[in-house]
Amino acid sequence: MQDKWTHCFVALIVSGAAACQKSEPPASTTPPQTVTQSAKPGETPAGTPAATAPGTTAPSTTATAPAAAEASGVALKVGDPAPALTLTLQDGKTVETASLKGKQYVVYFYPKDDTPGCTVEAQGIRDQWEAFQKAGVQVYGVSMQDAASHSAFIEKHKLPFPLVVDADRKVTTAFGVPVRGGEFAARQTFLVGTDGNIKQIWREVTPAEHAKKVLDAAGATTSPSSAPASTTPAPKAG
Repeated sequence: MQDKWTHCFVALIVSGAAACQKSEPPASTTPPQTVTQSAKPGETPAGTPAATAPGTTAPSTTATAPAAAEASGVALKVGDPAPALTLTLQDGKTVETASLKGKQYVVYFYPKDDTPGCTVEAQGIRDQWEAFQKAGVQVYGVSMQDAASHSAFIEKHKLPFPLVVDADRKVTTAFGVPVRGGEFAARQTFLVGTDGNIKQIWREVTPAEHAKKVLDAAGATTSPSSAPASTTPAPKAG
């Protein structure tokens, strides 16, 4: 009889232990602090509620992420018709691109007036201007600064070609040129043939060599009378 009570008592203890085990969290559950420790320094772990970072208004990854270039229009391809636009120049005059059919012309986009790379690029075209004229190639520089900035840039560096005012981004968008930081067009160039179609596109531009490459693509001869690079005044930083 005593053995029977002993067995019953042991059975009750085992059943109670099993019940306690069922009420505990599964062993595979990972504590929240483990996720935080595995994240890279300075980043908010995925899935962490905003309340776990008191005093912050946004995850640190948002503040440190570099600004991407904004997409602008559709990407043109060689052979596509050039956009039909009204170009507003620094002196207030306008040019309809449709009126340029039958001539070769260049529309080159640059970030900002009187900055080092943009100055070198513009001076390169200036120094080869005789060759551009002999080939009948017209040139229009485009950036998003205003008419006063363009005029000062032209006067300072004696540029013989006009600059297009594109503060509203219409020209930039029509050619599909990316915009960085909301106000700087990417450095790209489009050569339009006599048929009004895109003849050549440069998505990457080396300012110091660009004028010659454009002339070569237009079938023109580089002017031997261009000023040596060493005589070109150093551009103002900015």
